[in-house]
Amino acid sequence: MYRPPAFKEDRVEVLHAAIRAHPLGTLVTHGPSGLMANLVPFTLEVGRGGTNLLRAHLSKANLQLAEIEPGAEALVIFQGPEAYITPSWYPAKRQHGKVVPTWNYVVVQAWGSVRVIDDPAWLSAQIDELTGQQEEGMAEPWAVTDAPTDFIASQLKGITGVEILVQRLEGKWKVSQNQTPATRESVAAGLRERNPASAMAQLVENSGSS
Repeated sequence: MYRPPAFKEDRVEVLHAAIRAHPLGTLVTHGPSGLMANLVPFTLEVGRGGTNLLRAHLSKANLQLAEIEPGAEALVIFQGPEAYITPSWYPAKRQHGKVVPTWNYVVVQAWGSVRVIDDPAWLSAQIDELTGQQEEGMAEPWAVTDAPTDFIASQLKGITGVEILVQRLEGKWKVSQNQTPATRESVAAGLRERNPASAMAQLVENSGSS
C-alpha cells in the first residue's frame, strides 16, 4: 500500500482498534479462477507473543471458499471513515487558488496465510464472539442461544470457517495531517456542516496532535 510518511500508521493498538470498529473486511484471495474478493465480517484474536488471528466464515456455496488453497496468502482490507474533501474548504483557495480536491480515508490491510476450518465447535465459537461484539450496547441484545438449537445446527452446516494468521499489518490514516492548522479547522467545519456526526471531522480535528 502506498503510504507517504504523513499518513503512515503502524501503531498496533490503533490498527487493532480500527479492525474491531470496522470488522466488515474485504477478503481477497487468489485461486484457479484468479483473484476473488468478498465482504466478510471478521473477529480479531490477539495472542501472546504478538500472534494475530483473523477469523470469519463463508457460505459453502461461495466459490471463493472452494478455491482457497491451504497456506496460501490472503489479504483483508478494512475500510474506516472516508470523505470527499472539496478545495472550497481550504483558505488557500481564496488566497491563491492553487488547490485541488482530495479524499480522506482510513484503511487497514492485513496479509497472512489462510486455512479453511470445517469444525462445528470452531464455527459456533466464532459466531458467538462475532455476535456478542456486534450486539453489545443493543437495548435487547440477541444471542445465538436465543434461536432453537436444531435451527442453529442446521445453519452451521451451510458455512465453513476461515482463519488467517496475520504476518503483516499496515494502516493508512489520510486525515489532512499534511495541512495547516487553519486548513484542518476549516475542513472539519465543512465536514460537520454536511454531517454533524462526521467521524472524519473528528479525525481531522485530532490529526494535529497525533
